[in-house]
Amino acid sequence: MKILLICGLFFSHLVFAKTIVIVGDSLTEGFGVKTEEAYPAQLEQMFHANGRKDIKVINGGISGSTTANATSRTKWYLKMKPEVILFALGANDGLRGLAIEESEKNLSEAIKLAQSHSVKVFLAVMKLPKNYGEDYRTRFEKMYENLLRQKNVGKVNFLLEGVGGVASLNLADGIHPNPEGQKKVAENIFLSLKDQL
Repeated sequence: MKILLICGLFFSHLVFAKTIVIVGDSLTEGFGVKTEEAYPAQLEQMFHANGRKDIKVINGGISGSTTANATSRTKWYLKMKPEVILFALGANDGLRGLAIEESEKNLSEAIKLAQSHSVKVFLAVMKLPKNYGEDYRTRFEKMYENLLRQKNVGKVNFLLEGVGGVASLNLADGIHPNPEGQKKVAENIFLSLKDQL
């Protein structure tokens, strides 16, 4: 009986040897779609379909969240002892016109905390609509470049590449991806991560 228990524990660990937590907002949570249609779940399925059945993806998205709670949320998810954390935050900061310096500081602290626990960190680049003004948009995108360079983290390309502004891939609000849009987001992330894990 004891041998069976040990074997069971071994194989359960073997099945999901690498846990990826995605700390994000409504895009990650899957606003307006089913849990299994949100991109984290679809991303996990893509890894499994490509022979990486050892990967488990945890959806850490909370609608409306900004970088302000990035560190506190990271502390919570570190209890799960993930091997990888992907930060997909900042979109709401930008849409609300929050101070970029503060957003950068928040993300920097969260990244530092994760790295102090020997977690491999990835950062998803975010972009803003053109009506937010060239200066703010440029400084917003520069923030991600700074963090990628200074913190030595892995890069995940813009989540909504090929999705933003495409009516057929978004809900009626024109902001959040529908199931097909979520699939495209998962593909974008998969292409960024598959050779880095």
